Amino acid sequence: PVWFKAGAQLFAPDGIDYLGSPGLIDAHNIIAIVACQVLLMGGAEAYRTKAAGADRTYPGGSFDPLGLADDPDTLAELKVKEIKNGRLAMFSMFG
Repeated sequence: PVWFKAGAQLFAPDGIDYLGSPGLIDAHNIIAIVACQVLLMGGAEAYRTKAAGADRTYPGGSFDPLGLADDPDTLAELKVKEIKNGRLAMFSMFG
């Protein structure tokens, strides 16, 4: 198997073999996968919104162990860098 065919394993008869046990995670049920994804990501986003408030988002939210958002000028610069980095990443996906 090659890495770019990993998604096709979801629909293979044997499914995905995690840790040598094919029955450990049943990835055949796409509805269960989507439901788990929505619950887990929804919970994380709800926690982030509650902790950061309605007007604050990252960087500078509740998770800032290095204190990068303490200075408003540095925070503004980091936000611009983050936007530029995201745009560069999206552009690089074109190849």
